[in-house]
Amino acid sequence: MNNHKWWQTAVFYQIYPRSFADGNGDGIGDIPGIITKLDYLQELGIDAIWLSPHFPSPQFDCGYDVADYVNVEPEYGTLADFREMLAAAHARGIRVILDLVLNHTSHLHAWFQESQKGRDSAKRDWYIWRDGVDGGPPNNWRSVFGGPAWEFDAASGQYYYHFFLKEQPDLNWRNPAVRAAMWDAVRFWLDMGVDGFRLDAINAIFEDPALTPHTSTADEMELLRRYWDTISQEEAVRLDAEGELLFRHQHSQPQVHDLMQELRQVIDAYDDRVLVGEADEIAFYGDGSNELHMIFNFSLMRSERLTPAWIRANQQERLAALPPGAWPCNTLNNHDSPRLFSRYTAGEQAAALARVHLALMLALKGTPFLYNGEEIGMIDYHLHDPAQFRDLVGVWIYRTLRETLGWPAEEATARASQMGRDKCRTPNQWAHTANGGFCPADVTPWLPVHPNWAAGVNVADQEADPDSLLHFYRRLLHARRGAPALQMGEQELLHEEADDYLALLRADAVSGQTCLVVLNFSQRGHTLCFDLPFASARPLFSSHARRPGPDAPHALEIAPFEVYIGELIRY
Repeated sequence: MNNHKWWQTAVFYQIYPRSFADGNGDGIGDIPGIITKLDYLQELGIDAIWLSPHFPSPQFDCGYDVADYVNVEPEYGTLADFREMLAAAHARGIRVILDLVLNHTSHLHAWFQESQKGRDSAKRDWYIWRDGVDGGPPNNWRSVFGGPAWEFDAASGQYYYHFFLKEQPDLNWRNPAVRAAMWDAVRFWLDMGVDGFRLDAINAIFEDPALTPHTSTADEMELLRRYWDTISQEEAVRLDAEGELLFRHQHSQPQVHDLMQELRQVIDAYDDRVLVGEADEIAFYGDGSNELHMIFNFSLMRSERLTPAWIRANQQERLAALPPGAWPCNTLNNHDSPRLFSRYTAGEQAAALARVHLALMLALKGTPFLYNGEEIGMIDYHLHDPAQFRDLVGVWIYRTLRETLGWPAEEATARASQMGRDKCRTPNQWAHTANGGFCPADVTPWLPVHPNWAAGVNVADQEADPDSLLHFYRRLLHARRGAPALQMGEQELLHEEADDYLALLRADAVSGQTCLVVLNFSQRGHTLCFDLPFASARPLFSSHARRPGPDAPHALEIAPFEVYIGELIRY
């Protein structure tokens, strides 16, 4: 009997609402636009949507500065629109989880505006206010988005704390009233029928109450530059160590696990909901049943190239570290990181590698998360005009390079565009028309659309091409849906010394299905011998034409860049 949860077998698809689909032609994506694309998503073969913040927001951080947790950003629509979208998604068998920003609010949230009225405000302790020291901030803590982590409020003579932008004051989660108000907001959406939450920036929710100063001599600008330029695991480890020294007292406090257990109790009062954490630390699984259901395997992304050796090392370490009953979760891109096609593919073989990378997400044990637009091969778009920047990280980098370091404008723009996040948030490309079909030709979209919509990187052109990346996504997504071993099976790595290809078994005890997966990351073909107690393999999916009939596991022909999935048949 199957006892798996829906989120264990699902393929999630992240929607960045501002860039996904413009329903009213104003150049901004919205909820009515999402509704018009639900049939597309159903045909694509995804099972769940992760919707990036849709709440009212002044958009200093593109929606991650929430001004009201129980409403909808007017540019995106209304609560009635949201309810319609949720019902329409559910009618198509598509679940919906929301992005929950716990660490901070917008400075325009009514809570903070009340807190800011003075030291005697009823909500003063809802945020983190402190007196200055020696005419300056309370300590030397830094914001990850640049500058001090303290903002002075002249009216009250105190500073408030912000780990991110000054327009994102941190909530004081040690205040029971804050917890009660936030859990009420969580229940508001759960009562409506939302299927769970992706939790933003959970590591930063608590900070050292003693305000212990950091002892780092590092600069957050340099750390950010090196973060985007990281190309090796060794460099990533060094960078993590330097960041830990700079921000060590501002995140990863032990109280966060008590809070996650409290939130889990709120969620568990409802049937079959899920919590996914924006974190890499295994500790957020708790004992496997009392904190978050899933944590992103961000470690897999920390490489310039996805090689079989890198993937095997990641899987061996990651799966071995999970507590009993915990379920893994994998992704290769999102709204904060370079696009999959830009980060891991290059040259003439880019399209072939993109197919192998999708297969990797769908073949590894765990729940895959895809990002809108990757199914048509959208790539990063590096803007050449700082006036077009919408991500304040990019704006901050540009200003720092120009005004503080004196870089030439062209070089500062190029670096800021590379290090900022606008590049991976550009509007979806739906058609071979102006603005990629995202919005009318006479409307300026909120971010420029990548011009490669005219070169076939759009849904309409790829719909008409049976060999397109879009059709490959559809075929492979539907193949996974029909293979219980790929959804729930245990995982065993094979041929662990192979440099060119990744081979693994996925075996599901409930259905009795065992699948052999071979992903060839090279332009060399192989004849592979698998010493397995199976007579043959029935091809379930291949990216290349194969001869009719079953395959022999002891003499399996694999073409260059082939994705092969075969159901093993016993003697």
